[in-house]
Amino acid sequence: MFKIKKQISKLYMASILGNLSLTGAWVAILAARGYSLVEIGIAETVFHIFSLTFEIPSGVFADVFGRKQMLVVSSIMRVIGSICMICSKNLTMVCAAIACFAVSYNFSSGSGDALAYDSLKLVGEEARYERYAANQLILYRLCNGISTLCAGFALFVGYKIAYASDVLVTCIQIGVLLSLREIRLDHTGTDRKQEVLQSVWKELRVCFVESLRFLKKAKRAVFLMICNSFVGAVDIVLLFFLQAKLPQTGMPDSALGSSLFIMEMGGILGAKLILWCKNLRYRWVFAVTSVLVLCGVLIEHTGIAVLMTLGGFVAACSDDALQVRTDAILQEMFPSEQRATLISMESFTFSVIMIALSPLAGIVFSVW
Repeated sequence: MFKIKKQISKLYMASILGNLSLTGAWVAILAARGYSLVEIGIAETVFHIFSLTFEIPSGVFADVFGRKQMLVVSSIMRVIGSICMICSKNLTMVCAAIACFAVSYNFSSGSGDALAYDSLKLVGEEARYERYAANQLILYRLCNGISTLCAGFALFVGYKIAYASDVLVTCIQIGVLLSLREIRLDHTGTDRKQEVLQSVWKELRVCFVESLRFLKKAKRAVFLMICNSFVGAVDIVLLFFLQAKLPQTGMPDSALGSSLFIMEMGGILGAKLILWCKNLRYRWVFAVTSVLVLCGVLIEHTGIAVLMTLGGFVAACSDDALQVRTDAILQEMFPSEQRATLISMESFTFSVIMIALSPLAGIVFSVW
């Protein structure tokens, strides 16, 4: 008998292990190693180039071979990336590690959400997904907050030990992922076995084509993806570069972690607040969150540490509020058999925006 609470709990645990890390403030770690903001911007661009390349294929693979299997692949790539970072001695090696982290992100970005939604749908509880999505964002922000809170300790012990600890934690995560149950649903919402087709590549092509056909008809889904990705990209860039900019205000390493932790807590507040605003129309949610994220960017340029932290807090709060509302709407629109592929297409949109934004932001933040 399928136990939905156990399945969801394991997904939460995997998320905690996947986001708890001594290397959460990776921008600060690279800055401490002597890399400039422009070089960090290049590394971030490499991340999104690889993310752009692998995002949609990873979603298709998840829909074809199974979401659980792709979550395991994601963790394996994270281990490889951490080992590459330990061995890195120049920007090229750092970018190689960043590329592995990008692929790791790709294989997990749609797989976990798709598995959770179909698990809930299997027992007729898909209405609970919005709360699940909010809880996942809360866990993400909380774990990232704890990770960035350890920024000073990570700088103290050194990047090699920090990334070695990531390898250990990720191995534990793999054990949790292997205990998950794979769920596959057909058009009627019933459980189905892995279909045996004459050609695996034929199924990959069919899944991708059907996803594009869906998006061609569902213009509202495309619009929601673009809106959410734009706001999210601005917030992520701001939070990343604040890791390097805050120490320039004279903030000591011991206080940097606390400041970054406060910003991540803004995301938790946003994920909770949006659950209390179910009757607020999406256009108003988008308008308010967009304005607040842009205000966070403007506040960053004051050069005052307290105000910069406040700006990051407000931006994270707005970004996660929009993310939860957008995810809930899109999941209701997506057909189950292409769910991971379509979620990956949203991440694909995010990566396109980030490729243009990251190097530009690196230059702007370094001179302004």
